[in-house]
Amino acid sequence: MERESMEFDVVIVGAGPSGLAAACRLMQISKDSGQELTVCVVEKGSEVGAHILSGAVFEPKVLDELFDDWREKGAPLNTAVTHDEIHMLSSATDARAMPNALVPKTMHNHGNYIISVGNLCRWLAERAEELGVEVFPGFPASELLFNPDGSVKGIQIGDMGVGEDGQPKDAYEPGMELHAKYTVFGEGCRGHLGKQLIEKFHLDNGKTAQHYGLGFKEIWTVPSEQHELGKVVHTGGWPLNDGASGGGFMYHLEDNQIAVGLIVDLNYKNPHLSPFDEFQRFKTHPVIAKTLSGGERIAYGARAITKGGLNSLPKMTFPGGMIIGCDAGTLNFAKIKGTHTAMKSGILAAETLGQAMLAGVESGKDLDCLQDRFDQSWLKEELYASRNFGPAMHKFGTYLGGAFNFIDQNWFGGKLPITLRDDQPDYAQMGEASAYNKIDYPKPDGKLSFDKLSSVYLSNTYHEEDQLCHLRLKDARIPIDVNLVKFDEPAQRYCPAGVYEVVEEAGEKKFVINGQNCIHCKTCDIKDPSQNITWVTPEGGGGPNYPNM
Repeated sequence: MERESMEFDVVIVGAGPSGLAAACRLMQISKDSGQELTVCVVEKGSEVGAHILSGAVFEPKVLDELFDDWREKGAPLNTAVTHDEIHMLSSATDARAMPNALVPKTMHNHGNYIISVGNLCRWLAERAEELGVEVFPGFPASELLFNPDGSVKGIQIGDMGVGEDGQPKDAYEPGMELHAKYTVFGEGCRGHLGKQLIEKFHLDNGKTAQHYGLGFKEIWTVPSEQHELGKVVHTGGWPLNDGASGGGFMYHLEDNQIAVGLIVDLNYKNPHLSPFDEFQRFKTHPVIAKTLSGGERIAYGARAITKGGLNSLPKMTFPGGMIIGCDAGTLNFAKIKGTHTAMKSGILAAETLGQAMLAGVESGKDLDCLQDRFDQSWLKEELYASRNFGPAMHKFGTYLGGAFNFIDQNWFGGKLPITLRDDQPDYAQMGEASAYNKIDYPKPDGKLSFDKLSSVYLSNTYHEEDQLCHLRLKDARIPIDVNLVKFDEPAQRYCPAGVYEVVEEAGEKKFVINGQNCIHCKTCDIKDPSQNITWVTPEGGGGPNYPNM
């Protein structure tokens, strides 16, 4: 099929923190040099920020580098952190507050801000457009394009108007090709194209297997007497046990709003575990419930996070492009922060691209000099210092791992002369159902805990009903013949949106995919023990529409 095409100097996939930071820095370099560059950002969400979900506590130092006048320009950093609390939850009712002296210093948030990363991205997109960047929301990058020499040529935008049967409908529109001298991929965690690039160019050779968590977040409005503007609460322990790990958070935003969430590490073993129901239980703990009680839940979402850190960070360049931010895995798990590191990776990528293009370097080259720039940056220093944090929690558990990390971070500044590694992928750590007890989760009370479908409703998720399903099975027999038999088909539980069901029809078990519910968290692509599910981009604009997550 002959497709229309457009040419740019640089195409950036994903209007998240890394992609928008890269776009802004590129155009700053362009204007400073007097040499005009054409830069385009494509975003699969219906608008910039629609698919962005993060806690989030933000370190502003990277914004100082990008826009030193961000305060005057009205960046949405409205709530400075006033104080931190960390609680170890030992049971459904008991907890112990940790003295600051025993908390790893990476968890201290003095000088940081509680923000909506979605709103930060909207603000960054405005700055990018002012600088001359073309930003196209609602246009998912669906396929990679290659030059005859194997270098990346650009991307193809997904077709619109393809029916569930794979055939064009009356309103069919073929996707356009976007060609570039260099293409930068900042799709976020487990990017559809980033995953392919890592495999094709062997970018993860010699690296530890990547690791992930599933992060839940709700926004609540609570009574003013239960609200403490700028307060940051983190928790460890309950409800996660039996080899499951992770932690909770509760951040006090402006306007009597609370951001509350739970991160469940996706290396858990018990296939009966339901991360969504663990989150619902978490909110019933007195440490959390005393703030939320009497409040109103106004938003819900979930998203996988890439948390393998430096040990798992792939090579970020390949012929014709780069992979940045959470698409690569730049999150600093010791700080539970990835926005400032993602933005820094975008800035480093832009500076490398700008230098090469202004010097007349041919398109399609592997600009592996980005590695030198990375090695000399505070981003490398941060990720190196936190390299043991996740593996320590995986190997030693919440309490012993926490003690190790306190010693590593507070006594040695992250420079202990050892490097812990966790080489087993998350999906491979799931045990068989027969080896684990089922978990009896309480029914939602409709006050603090809720069901999946009412939660998905709050995410404003929408997909065209008659469209080709974007959740692809390599073998349609595996869910029933393998996963159900061995693992009681865990997709029924690990999905936070009720996408997957096992139903019985005429005495036969059947695997059902409710793709219209998908909130694009990517957990199925990560945790399926048979690695049989592949998440691909749906039609443009589909998925959640988060207002301020």
